[in-house]
Amino acid sequence: MTTTYERERRLAQEIAPRVEDELPGVDVLAVELLTPTRFCVYVDHPAGVDHALCERVTNLLRDYLREYTVDVSSPGLARPLRKPRHFASAVGKRVLLRTSQPVAGRSKFKGLLKDAGEESVTLGVEEADVTIPYDAIVRGNLIDEG
Repeated sequence: MTTTYERERRLAQEIAPRVEDELPGVDVLAVELLTPTRFCVYVDHPAGVDHALCERVTNLLRDYLREYTVDVSSPGLARPLRKPRHFASAVGKRVLLRTSQPVAGRSKFKGLLKDAGEESVTLGVEEADVTIPYDAIVRGNLIDEG
């Protein structure tokens, strides 16, 4: 039986190249299953995300509508972080992370993103630094400190 996170990764691997190839400048930040039959694609673009862009992305994903309800959204203030380059752009900011298996005895982290290397991130959590491999991260989001 596949986990929610495995299904999300499979969907992201299918969807991101399609959208990013067809719509230059669009970055697929994440694909999240909201229910077993509904997912949301979070996208960003240097010129911003508007309704027209969301509609173009939805149209590219029409074949998924047989199995899923498809939502498309801007990243919002709790911007998803999934790829190493997303984490690199968030160094120095507070983030929430969830891992697929415990790292340093836990699977949920909240802290300052201190480094985003090639294989892992370093997070300042409760007076200590924790190094978390990218492969273990199933969810990562900026914390809205607005």
